Amino acid sequence: MAQVLRALVIEDDHSWQQIISEILSECGLEVDLASNLDEAVLALKSKPHRVSVVDLSLSPNDHNNYDGLRVLDAVRRLDPNCRAILLTGFATVELAVTALTDYGAFTFLRKESFHRSQFRDTVYRILVSPPIITTPVPASASTVSSTPVKGQPAPPKRSNEKALVVEDDAGWRSILEELLSDAGFHVRTCASFGDAFGYIRREKFTLAVIDLFLQEAINTWDKSTIDPKQDGYQLLAATRAEGIPAIVVSGITEPEEIQRIYSEYSISAYIEKQAFDRAAFRRVLEETKQKYQSLNELGTLTDREHEVLDLLAQGLTNKEIAEKLFITTNTVKRHLKAIFEKLDVHTRSAATAKVAGG
Repeated sequence: MAQVLRALVIEDDHSWQQIISEILSECGLEVDLASNLDEAVLALKSKPHRVSVVDLSLSPNDHNNYDGLRVLDAVRRLDPNCRAILLTGFATVELAVTALTDYGAFTFLRKESFHRSQFRDTVYRILVSPPIITTPVPASASTVSSTPVKGQPAPPKRSNEKALVVEDDAGWRSILEELLSDAGFHVRTCASFGDAFGYIRREKFTLAVIDLFLQEAINTWDKSTIDPKQDGYQLLAATRAEGIPAIVVSGITEPEEIQRIYSEYSISAYIEKQAFDRAAFRRVLEETKQKYQSLNELGTLTDREHEVLDLLAQGLTNKEIAEKLFITTNTVKRHLKAIFEKLDVHTRSAATAKVAGG
């Protein structure tokens, strides 16, 4: 059974409660209401919420009331996976910045310039935003230390592998950059098609992680109107042309569209943002690295070595290979020695596995 996502509206004005609740319901969320700080705290303790909409002033007769900031603090403490939208008609720019930086609000919207479509797009961005770590993480976990800690495995060695992350959401960029860095990649991040395309033309990458939507806000809730010529799709075409394995991390969930992306762009993996899991991403990353490494190693073989390896994979003996290629068995042995060195294997079965993509 699909998990029911909930939203919490903390607003003392009944009219605004109705407006916000209606839009959130249209977005598929179950809505809870609170009119003041105490009610908000009770609601946060009783059920988990994915979205909260918080009015700054929760006293109808006091425009200097900033209980909304206390609510934001309660959201952060009691329901850390809930993203808060601050919605008010009284906040200054300085106060809005404080809400975003000090109280962890996802964004800030003014009532006097409120637009349903803008609010709906903001809710969608929250629904596809990355999960938040709720368990303590050691300070050293997000960085690669040069000194291994006793009793812990050594950090991954840095290599010449370089990954390109193309994502216009700062939160997602940070998540992906951290995971790729932990996996030993040198990471280049960017937020636009122009920057990404320029990097692809100028630098050599061994992996690309691409979001399909690169605009600041998605302008439609109906994703059936997706234009296949969007920036993200063009970047997939560019990575395919350059032979760069691509992992798509996107909010698109339609099976037909995902199948089309696999078939037309030959991507390595597709991960839905709504179901993003760090451990699963790491597994996909490792599988992609191994596959790319095998392809690269096979690319170093000469034409004759490819012929020998193909016959080896068919189960032929050295004598049979020699007869097929009209060469001596000693020549076959020399080719196999070179193949084993290039593929970094020691047995015939391991070399055959490389051909099969293992």
